[in-house]
Amino acid sequence: MNAAVVAPSLLAADHGAFAQGVRDVEAAGLTWLHVDIMDGHFVPNISFGPQVVADLRPLTKLHFDVHLMLSHPDRYVAAFAKAGAERLTVHVEADHDVAGTIAAIKAAGLAAGIAMNPDADPRRVLPYLDDVDLVLCMTVFPGFGGQSFMPSVLESIRFIAAERARRGARFRLEVDGGINVETGRLCREAGADTLVAGTAFFKSADRRAFARALTA
Repeated sequence: MNAAVVAPSLLAADHGAFAQGVRDVEAAGLTWLHVDIMDGHFVPNISFGPQVVADLRPLTKLHFDVHLMLSHPDRYVAAFAKAGAERLTVHVEADHDVAGTIAAIKAAGLAAGIAMNPDADPRRVLPYLDDVDLVLCMTVFPGFGGQSFMPSVLESIRFIAAERARRGARFRLEVDGGINVETGRLCREAGADTLVAGTAFFKSADRRAFARALTA
């Protein structure tokens, strides 16, 4: 079984002080940073691009877990690989050859993930499970931070966890959206092992204690 990981989302940090956000994650004793890339097309918001990843890369040894919420993620694999991402996760709903994009990510030497929106049929990701290192179940509709967790996604998490067990696979099962101590516990009970926390992490008075509580 995979050890639990907390991956704070850079999207919820102070956008005028991303370097401090990175230091806050390190100070909490964590090893992953979740980086949300939004294009204003696949989701109704724009965040930042590969230059931010490149600028932060020399500042930290954190694992950059980069989530491409892009209509055409295949066009940006090389840019984010060069910028210093270690993992690229792409959406099954986006306009691309999913298998081809996953293959390109792995050819670039990165870990590959497949993501699905809260209303997606989890069976859509089944063809890719043997080729990815991570499955991301969005627990809110992507695009904006601070949304409320959608309990209906727990069924998708259970489905993917059961499929992982059936295959004897080791891919990580990640959740993102409205994650706090209570919802994180529900997700872990359903089979998730990687918890993206944005607003709850950065607004916590004791971020280290919050992270510990998520993985307890």
